[in-house]
Order: sequence, then structure tokens, then C-alpha cells
Amino acid sequence: MPATESFIDGTAVPSAEVYDNIDPATSRSLGPVARGGPDEVDRAVGAARRALRHWRTTTTEHRSAVLGRIADAIDTHHGEIARYECEDTGKPASQARADVTVAARYFRFYAHAIDTYYGQTIPLNSDLHVYTRREPLGVTGHIVAWNYPIQLIARAVAPAIAAGNAVVAKPADETPRTAVALARIAVECGLPAGVFNVVTGIGAEAGAALTAHPGIDFLGFVGSTRIGSEVARAAAQRVVPTVLELGGKSPQIVFADADLDSAAEFVAKAILQNAGQTCSAGSRLLVAESVHDALVEKVLQQFARVTIGPGSDDPALGPLISRKQQARVATMVAGLTRGEILCGGAAPSGSDLADGAYFAPTLIDGVDPAAAVAQEEIFGPVLTVNTFAGEDEALALANGTDYALLAALWTRDLSRAHRLAAEVVAGQVYVNTYGAGGGVELPFGGFRRSGYGREKGVAALDAVTATKTVVVKL
Repeated sequence: MPATESFIDGTAVPSAEVYDNIDPATSRSLGPVARGGPDEVDRAVGAARRALRHWRTTTTEHRSAVLGRIADAIDTHHGEIARYECEDTGKPASQARADVTVAARYFRFYAHAIDTYYGQTIPLNSDLHVYTRREPLGVTGHIVAWNYPIQLIARAVAPAIAAGNAVVAKPADETPRTAVALARIAVECGLPAGVFNVVTGIGAEAGAALTAHPGIDFLGFVGSTRIGSEVARAAAQRVVPTVLELGGKSPQIVFADADLDSAAEFVAKAILQNAGQTCSAGSRLLVAESVHDALVEKVLQQFARVTIGPGSDDPALGPLISRKQQARVATMVAGLTRGEILCGGAAPSGSDLADGAYFAPTLIDGVDPAAAVAQEEIFGPVLTVNTFAGEDEALALANGTDYALLAALWTRDLSRAHRLAAEVVAGQVYVNTYGAGGGVELPFGGFRRSGYGREKGVAALDAVTATKTVVVKL
């Protein structure tokens, strides 16, 4: 396989050292990756700073046109990008293809959104003309996770460059190829060299260098709460605005009057998609006591139909990202002190899966709500179950972790749904559904240890711009 190299100022940039990109389905190498560090980051920030001078003053019409061309080019290269995504992450091919489609949607959405992103006039006094401008922050740095590489890089870069910023991005070391491919495509579509730069490498090296660089004016991070706190600390030292999209332990709250067939289908999908390696995974099932047995049986039926295998075979469930992650999930499940494992709980049997980082769909009933499996993000296909007697207990369980990213309410009582939607602590609340197929238009982010700030939708443009107020004496 050819080496994956950083892409800086419109050209591929090798590094003195490389590391192997490992296929999680086979544990074999997909090829070497340039191990960028402070030198490459400094070079990328310099290129972005030079490109920023012109890019920030281009018309919104011009920026909109470039983003539209990038969206079209993603569609043209759809198969190639989806193959990279499938191989790097191990996710099923159909999920990889869906992610590429959403990536194009981000560029198309912000191509239109920037055309109508206005400042305001403020009627202060008759002899004063007061107005606001939304101005780009400058050079923005973005560090993204390995679970949805093409989606995450697109949702970070598209609003940033639409608003007139220049970007330095650091993809996860496990999944570098789609970010580099996207940057190359963007330049081919007319984005000036230096506006979108990618530095490949290890997080502790390239990522740390990016967060500490004095030429970065904004930091966006998607990943673990532990690393997110380090990014926030580095940003705070330089007083740099930051958006953190961190972990989740999202509840699915199912009341007795819910459509159990529909709930069971969504509950299963919400924990099995991407092998449960999703910050917004619905990893906690909270169910009314009277329908517990019926719903759990329906979820078990959903799990029993799951096919497992390499992403290229397009099963329902692919491998975890690495052997390391597989071991972490197994250790958390093995540490269970209360509860019954109704299915799964270990790697699936079969010699054809032995070389991959697979983990079987797992359902654990009656866990201790204070236990690690019910409190901490597992990042695997593991669903815990607890029961409740009434709304107050359901709400206490739902809000009973340090995370607050997503939640779902399953009930036919819309008064209850609206009432509890206001009381559940979560950045997004779904009623009788879960997730939104990418949710490009929907502001996304959490409270508590799930981070702060918002990505997606018009809120993302707010995050990468600053308001300037102008007062003119008439």
C-alpha cells in the first residue's frame, strides 16, 4: 500500500518516521502512515496563516461555490472514500457509504447556509447606526476521533472554511486516509492551497503540538473526556475558544405505553451501529417494570439476527477499531458485580473471526446503576438494562451519570414526552425515534462530561466566528 502522508499547503508531506495503519478486521497492515509532529504542525499552521489573508476576504458567493464543488466531488469519489473508511474503521460497507454521503451533505449544507449568515442592525438611537459583523476566528485546529472519520472531518472543516477560516486538521492515528483524501479533493475543487491542511500522526505528538501551537485561534476536539480535558487546559492557557464533543452514556427511556416493536428495533440499532463505538450510542435501556420482560425479549430477538464479519462483507456488525479496544470492552464486561448477561459478553466464536477485533452483541440485565458498565462509556456493542416504577425514578436514572449527550423517550403520551424532554439533561432529546441519519442541520453537543459548545447546523458557524459590533455616529 502507498504511504499516507500529511497534506500541507496543497501538497503531500512525508515525515521522518512512519507507523502501520492496521485493518481491525484482519490485524494486518493497510500501509505506512507519516508520523507527523511539531515540525509538520508548524508548517501547516504557517501555510494556513498565509492562505487566510486572502481566503477570509473572498465573497460568500465564491466560498459557497467552492464548497458546492467539494460536495459534488465527494459524490464522484464516493466509492474510493467509502473503501478507505470501511478498511480503516472496520465498519460495514453500507455504513461507510452512508457516512460518505453525509460528508458531502455537510459541504452542501454550509455552501447554502453561509449565503444567509448575516449580522444584525441594532436600533439604539436615531443618531447612531449600530450593526454587527460575524468574522472568522482565523486559523482553526481540529482533532477528530476514529469512529466516524469522514463525517467528523467534514462537519469540522465545512463550517470553518465556509465562514472564511483556514484549517489545520489532525485525524485519528487509526483512521487517517479519508481526511487526507478530502483535503486533496478540496484543492482540486478550487480551494486555495493552505486553507485546508491535514497532519497525520500520533495524538500525543501531532495532536499535542496542534493544541499547544500559538498560531491556532480556535480548537475543536472530538474524542474521550480525558483527552478533551487536556485540550481544554491547553486552550485555556492561551485563551483560545474551544468546542469539545466528548463521551456519552445515553439513555433510552421506554414507558409502558410505548410501541415496543418500534422501540426494540431502535434500541438495538442505537447500540449496534458502528459496533457501539459512537459517542451518541444508546447504551442504557431504562424500561418500565410492567413491560420489562416483553421489551427485553424483543431486543434479544433483534440481537440474535445480527450478522458479524469484516466490513467489506457488509454485515450488521463489524469489528471494533483495534485489539486494544476489544480488550477494554471485555475487561469492563468481566468486571460486572451485579446483573445477568443475557447474550454475548465476549468475542464471538469462529475461526474466521479470530484475527479480528470482534465483540458479540451483549445485553446485561439488572445492572447496578452505579457500576462502571452503567456509568462509563464502554464504546462497544454492550447494552445495560434497568427498570423504573414511575417518571421520577426514570428521570433520576436517566440523569444519573456524568454524561449528558443524547436521550430518547418512548411513549404515546406527548404531554409526558414534552415535560420530560425539558427535564432530561442532554444536548439532544428524541421522542419515539433515535438519531437523525447524520443530523447535519441539528445543533449537536452535550452538557457535563459530554463537553461544551455545539457542532452541526448554523450553530457551528457561530462557533467558528466572532461578533464584532460597529457603532457609527450619524
